[in-house]
Amino acid sequence: MNKFLTFLLLILVFGCKSPEARRPISVKSGSFINESIERNKKLNAKEHALIEKLMQNKAENYIASDNGFWYYYNNKIEADTLITPKFGDIVNYNYNVKTLNGHEIYSAEDIKTQNYAMDKEELFSGMREGLKLMKAGETITFIFPSQKAYGYYGDDNKIHHNTPLICKVTVNSITQNQTP
Repeated sequence: MNKFLTFLLLILVFGCKSPEARRPISVKSGSFINESIERNKKLNAKEHALIEKLMQNKAENYIASDNGFWYYYNNKIEADTLITPKFGDIVNYNYNVKTLNGHEIYSAEDIKTQNYAMDKEELFSGMREGLKLMKAGETITFIFPSQKAYGYYGDDNKIHHNTPLICKVTVNSITQNQTP
């Protein structure tokens, strides 16, 4: 009986132990993330060097945007009475797409006239931010590094991954959003 009580007491003591956390089978380091960061930094530096070289060889006065791209006005409207698009406004525009060496990827005729509901529809980030700078009647040429264009994936058609782009954009009209 004494052995039985001792055995029962041992089961109670060890059986009521709190569960231990399971340990991972393998431990992953942050090396993939760190390698990806380094690869992206190198790509960004390479693209910026190409863009800087391109801008130095042109007569246009490029403006660096706060959003990580460059642009110059082909046709600037000086009137302060005209509006720039805000959230929900419909922007009617045309544009073309070229590589940094000037090879045309899509012409304005290929793309056709576009209507974009500001910040309510999908559009690559550089174009979305660029349209916010424009007034109706203006034409601006933008230089977008790949992360502001189609990035790592491209457009699954003619624009390859990690391709910086030059886009000449003309805003035809801006229709203000009537809903509050």
